[in-house]
Amino acid sequence: MLDLNLVAKNFDSVVARLSARSGTLDLSRFKELFSQRKALYVELEANQAKKNKAQELMKTDASKRAELGPEMKALGQVIKDMEGRLKAIEDEIGPLMMNTPNVPHESVPVGASEHDNKIDRTWGEKPTFTFTPKQHFELGEKLGMLDFERAAKVSGSRFAFSKGALARLERALTAFMIDEHTKKGYLEILPPYLVSRQSMTGTGQLPKFEADAFKTAGENELFLIPTAEVPVTNYHADEILEAMPVKYCAFSPCFRAEAGSAGRDTRGLIRMHQFHKVELVMFSKPDESMAALEQLTRDAASILEKLGLHHRVMLLCTADMGFASTKTYDLEVWLPGQNAYREISSCSCFSDFQARRAKIRFRPAPGEKPQLVHTLNGSGLAVGRTVVAILENYQREDGTVKLPEVLVPYMGGLTELKPL
Repeated sequence: MLDLNLVAKNFDSVVARLSARSGTLDLSRFKELFSQRKALYVELEANQAKKNKAQELMKTDASKRAELGPEMKALGQVIKDMEGRLKAIEDEIGPLMMNTPNVPHESVPVGASEHDNKIDRTWGEKPTFTFTPKQHFELGEKLGMLDFERAAKVSGSRFAFSKGALARLERALTAFMIDEHTKKGYLEILPPYLVSRQSMTGTGQLPKFEADAFKTAGENELFLIPTAEVPVTNYHADEILEAMPVKYCAFSPCFRAEAGSAGRDTRGLIRMHQFHKVELVMFSKPDESMAALEQLTRDAASILEKLGLHHRVMLLCTADMGFASTKTYDLEVWLPGQNAYREISSCSCFSDFQARRAKIRFRPAPGEKPQLVHTLNGSGLAVGRTVVAILENYQREDGTVKLPEVLVPYMGGLTELKPL
C-alpha cells in the first residue's frame, strides 16, 4: 500500500507514474478524493489557527470571553463538521489505496504493453538441432512420463501426473536449487501452504486478485498459497527486524485459479492450477533495495546458467509490472519446441508497499526509530517450467532426453530420460 502522506505531498508525480502503468487504470476518483482532502486540510488548518488565536486572546483579555464565546462555539462546530467530512474522505481513500498499485521506480521504462519491455542481458546460445524439436508435452507423453488425460479425469484441466524419472527430476531440481541458494546465504524455510486473508492482503494478493485464489469453505477461511512469497514475507509481519538484510529460500507447491487465462497455454505444463516453485525472499534497507534486486536476479539466473539453459533477463516496462512491484526483472528461458522465450522467474522489488500492509519494520541502529523495510522476491526457479526447459533443450531425435551434468548426482547417477 502506498504512503498516504507521500502521495499527498507528491501527488502530481505519483499520478503521472501510476498513469504510466496501464491505460486501464482509472485514477479519476483517486484524484477527486485527494483534491477534496487537500482543500479540507487547508480550510481546517485556517479555522484551527483562527480558533487558537481567539483562545489566546480570551486568556489574556477577560473582556473578550463574552464577546468571542458564541463565535468560538460556532467555529468549534464548523471544525467538528470538517473533521467528520475529512474522516469520511479518508475512510473512502483507505480501500481505494488497497486497490491502487505500487508506483514504478524511476528506472523502469514507460511502456504500453509487454512489447515495450527491455532486454537487460542474455546468457548462452540457442541450441541447434538436426531435426525439428518437439514441445515438452509431446516428449513427456512419448516417454510415458506425463499423463494429462488421467489428471483431467481426477482433477480437471490444467493438472498433470508426472511419473518415473520425470517425477524424480522435479525432486532433484528442487533439492539442487535449494542447495545452490543456501550456499549464497539464503536460509531455507518450509512454510505453511494455507494462509489467512490477512496474510494474502499483506503481500498484495487481496483484495484485488481474490478471483485468482483458491480458498477453503466453512468458518475457518484459509487460502491455498499462490506462491511461497505469501507465508515467507508474512513470517515477519508485525515485527521489528534488528539485522539486515534477511534472506530466505523456500520450496512449496503453488495454487492458482488462473482466472482470465482461458484459452492460454491449454496444453502442457506452462500454466497449471498446481505447480512447484523455489522462492527467494529478501528484506532490505530502503537505500539498498535496488542493489538487492540486482543480486536476487543474479542468484535466480545462476540456476539457469548451471543447468546450461540459454535465457535472457528482461526489465519490465510500467504496463507489464505486477500490482505490488516497483521494479521487476523477468528471466525468460529459450524453449526450442515452442521457438520462443518463456518466463521462468520474476524477480521484483516492492519498496515498502508490502511492508506497510504487513507492518514489517527494522531498526537502523540501537535506540533509533523503526522504519519500514523494503521487501523483494523472485522465483529461484519455477520447477515445472525448468522441467519444460530441460525436456525441450536437451531432447534427442530418438525421443530420449539428456540430463544436465549438475543434476546427475541428484538423480542417483541417471544421465538421461528414456521411455518407461
